[in-house]
Amino acid sequence: MITSTPAPIMKFAFHMRDKISGWFGVKPIKGFSGQWPDNLQIGDHLDFFVVEHISPNVLTLTARDRHLDVMTCITTDKATLTITSSVKTHNTFGRLYMIPVATAHKLIVRADLKRIKRHLDRNHSPLA
Repeated sequence: MITSTPAPIMKFAFHMRDKISGWFGVKPIKGFSGQWPDNLQIGDHLDFFVVEHISPNVLTLTARDRHLDVMTCITTDKATLTITSSVKTHNTFGRLYMIPVATAHKLIVRADLKRIKRHLDRNHSPLA
């Protein structure tokens, strides 16, 4: 749901990220397409992520470049959804890049999780 209907400001944020990072040789990621393969497999690409692990309750994604490596793990357990990300920086640009990005990601993910909850509350309520 998050990647198929990203918040409107996200398109602008990805554009700015690609423009500024491009000055430092970072390839553009262009944001989320909202497209998923019909039969998701390890090694498939989900936009700029590579699928590393799939199980009924865990999806692990990575993105790597010369500046940093990112691993994001999405887990579910009954009624709980958890998103955990880890970043390993390789150089000064990677460390500087993460200063605003870490703060922004906390706000973005929190807002997206609230959006999912509102969607689920509306569409799965006993009164719906």
